Amino acid sequence: MPWINNVFYDLTEAPTWSVDWSVIVGGKNRTSAMRPYLIDITVTDKEGTSSDTCSLTFDDTDGEIDLDMEGLDLLVRLNGIAVFDGVVETARSTGSRGGGRLIPVTAKSFDTRGKAKEAQAFHRDHATLRDFLEEAGRRAGYTISVDDALGAIERDYWSADYENFLDIGEKIAREVNGTFKIRGRQAVLVSRGNTELPTVHGIVGPNGNVITWDLAPFTGRPAYTKAQARYFDREKARWVTQEVDIDLGRDVPAATHVTRLPMGDRAQARRRAEGRHGEAKREAGGGTVLLDLTPEAQAEAPFVLSGARSQVDGRWRIVDVTHTANRGGGATTQLGVKEPGAK
Repeated sequence: MPWINNVFYDLTEAPTWSVDWSVIVGGKNRTSAMRPYLIDITVTDKEGTSSDTCSLTFDDTDGEIDLDMEGLDLLVRLNGIAVFDGVVETARSTGSRGGGRLIPVTAKSFDTRGKAKEAQAFHRDHATLRDFLEEAGRRAGYTISVDDALGAIERDYWSADYENFLDIGEKIAREVNGTFKIRGRQAVLVSRGNTELPTVHGIVGPNGNVITWDLAPFTGRPAYTKAQARYFDREKARWVTQEVDIDLGRDVPAATHVTRLPMGDRAQARRRAEGRHGEAKREAGGGTVLLDLTPEAQAEAPFVLSGARSQVDGRWRIVDVTHTANRGGGATTQLGVKEPGAK
């Protein structure tokens, strides 16, 4: 069943876009067929705690849009750069009396209908983190790439206690201060900040690309000076606490971030405390920056701001990206940033 029926239309009358875009659905380029109907594009790329998303809004005045697109692959490019690769989740018909008719289409970076949400119950003895995650991925139908430093972590016992693949990946990512993501049929776990993504630059002033900014160089509640995690030492028959100092680069009142649940051994407790250290550094400051369309921007990439003021200029870490484009209007990229002074 064709996605858009074979109806003649004059492309010369289509509204003008300020950005070059293309949309591939189910492996077929539908850009020309969509041009008379597509109203806007919104793509969100996040740091890993939730799925990347894409939304397309179509004019349904003529009733030519077919809603039968569930599960189709969707690839979106802006100015020739792929900003989204995922699967169509839903298409809806919306409208109101006197308000017109629209078809909002939403997609996610992985197929939410599949086995990623299926609970798993298994364990691995004397295995590495890579071995454990590869097993969890295989059971869910995914391949996974694990950062070498994280993949080499070895334990006597790993377990999935009726958790789905998403929960397993995100739980481990929090523990080891990593980022877990799924795109298509591929999952990835990397150390936070350990990426080769290109640096995004924001320039305030004449001929600059910054439209607005709203940044706090420091915040109060996430500020800690120490992180603690505990484990039970079987040989000594007592609880032992692992502690890590946190240097935020400024003087703050002493406060310790204590991990509530006990860890399995000394190494795990140490990694959890160091993970809290990384979280505290990331949450030390943050805000948003709105740029002219920058399709190469991705979550976890470094961001360097210049021309705003001394206390906010410099390096940050991008935690989420939202690309927005609409016909007859402009195209922008909004960055959510944290970790002032990011390496």
